[in-house]
Amino acid sequence: MTAQSPILTVSNASKEFDVSAPWLNRVLERKPKLFVKAVDDVSFTVPRGSCFSIVGESGCGKSTVARLVTGLYATTAGDIRFSAGSGGEPVRVQMIFQDPHSSLNPRWRVGDIIAEPIREMKLRASEAETRERVEELLSTVGLAADDARNYPHEFSGGQRQRISIARALASEPELLVCDEPTSALDVSVQAQILNLMRRLQQELGLTYLFISHDLSVVRHMSDTIAVMYLGRIVEMGPAESLFNAPQHPYSRLLLGTIPDIHAPHRDRALQSGEPPSPLDPPLGCAFHPRCALANERCGRDLPELLSVGAATVRCHAVEEGRAQETSVSEAV
Repeated sequence: MTAQSPILTVSNASKEFDVSAPWLNRVLERKPKLFVKAVDDVSFTVPRGSCFSIVGESGCGKSTVARLVTGLYATTAGDIRFSAGSGGEPVRVQMIFQDPHSSLNPRWRVGDIIAEPIREMKLRASEAETRERVEELLSTVGLAADDARNYPHEFSGGQRQRISIARALASEPELLVCDEPTSALDVSVQAQILNLMRRLQQELGLTYLFISHDLSVVRHMSDTIAVMYLGRIVEMGPAESLFNAPQHPYSRLLLGTIPDIHAPHRDRALQSGEPPSPLDPPLGCAFHPRCALANERCGRDLPELLSVGAATVRCHAVEEGRAQETSVSEAV
């Protein structure tokens, strides 16, 4: 098995949610059922040992993708497949949640929180070995063995996220799905957690599916980045390629929001408009109401994914060569 063989393959995955009013309200008000398509025909592969990141604004569907991959949601259409583990067994997948406060049981001691997956999966033969493994995991994430006696509320946000990482590692996973694991933390603590995750990836050979709304957070973590907008992937490619030569106007918009210490006063055109409601998405390209490059075709026809160098992009302007006529600063 090669280092670049896919550990995860997502093929044309879609997820719809029924957001209709209660049955009696619909009958009295004569309203039809209402569905929202949170994820629409999403496909990607994650090579073993890599970090694949999905970025986009709130509500674009990236967290729904994370929950589809971990089995918390079932797909409405499409397919999600995992390759066999290193020993031929099924791949173990764990998730690190966004809020380290609400994702930890406040009534359990930290030692029991981390030990639960070890006990449930019978990964150690005795309770003494389980306690030894808990202490080892706490040390791995930068905490003390004595911290196992304490409760989650006795720790800071960054420490609680370290506990969440230790709990995720307790089941000895190969794939970690990280749903905005640093967004609830201070900037300085974010850097510590990201550095910890990079170190763990190198030491344990982990694969990451990393979800974030902030391109600056994932830049130094990612091998590949997919940009989502209103349930669809609009651009996907190697991390450095996307940062150095973004193709889609929405990718340029996200990049334009990152502060630049080398050009703090760079000119940037203001971007108007808000993301459209997923209950009533626009026809054609979903981004066209906010796009400076949009024309009549953009508001009529849904663009297909096309290859541009090492990246794939979903944009009529790129296909027609109009995107290259406008600089990044002008497009955003």
